[in-house]
Amino acid sequence: MTDALRTPEHPIDPLFTNRWSPRAFTGEPIPEAQLLSLIEAARWAPSAYNAQPWRFVYALRDTPEWAPILDGLVEFNQGWAQRASALVVVVSRTVSVSPGATEAKPNPWHAFDTGAAWASLAFQATLAGWYTHAMAGFDATRLAANIGVPPDHAIQAVVAIGRPGDKSVLPEGLQAREQPSPRQPFASIAAKGKFGFGG
Repeated sequence: MTDALRTPEHPIDPLFTNRWSPRAFTGEPIPEAQLLSLIEAARWAPSAYNAQPWRFVYALRDTPEWAPILDGLVEFNQGWAQRASALVVVVSRTVSVSPGATEAKPNPWHAFDTGAAWASLAFQATLAGWYTHAMAGFDATRLAANIGVPPDHAIQAVVAIGRPGDKSVLPEGLQAREQPSPRQPFASIAAKGKFGFGG
């Protein structure tokens, strides 16, 4: 994807600029083996103390597991995510047993590590010709009850996966936003030696 809005300031693999998050999906079925391959990539993400706190609860469309996850999304996201091929709830275990310890204690890095795992899933999807859109718009209490998330775990996001479809399936207000988004200038996110980005 070569676009003025997606042009890196330093050399990187096109994988990173080709990944974006559409909302218009075709509803084409994704083979379960393909979905598991995306989650397998996430399994190999880096992790503090090798705690590997990430957990993924997935559902293929038109299966019994689909409705409980879709029901946990806010109405806005249900409107477009219903056309995805799969939904994946990204969960992190908030406690871990440190090396040499026997009891679980709070893991300050659970969300950070799980974010790395989600990124691995997203990049593997891009390599395989699928697209992902992670959502923060969900009812955490309802979704946790729907899929049985234990108290020592936190839902971080729900990811819609599918093939990109025609934007005409979206409400008019979303159609204009159905394109890859730009990124902030490099200088606004990286500083040498000292934090100097403002508020």
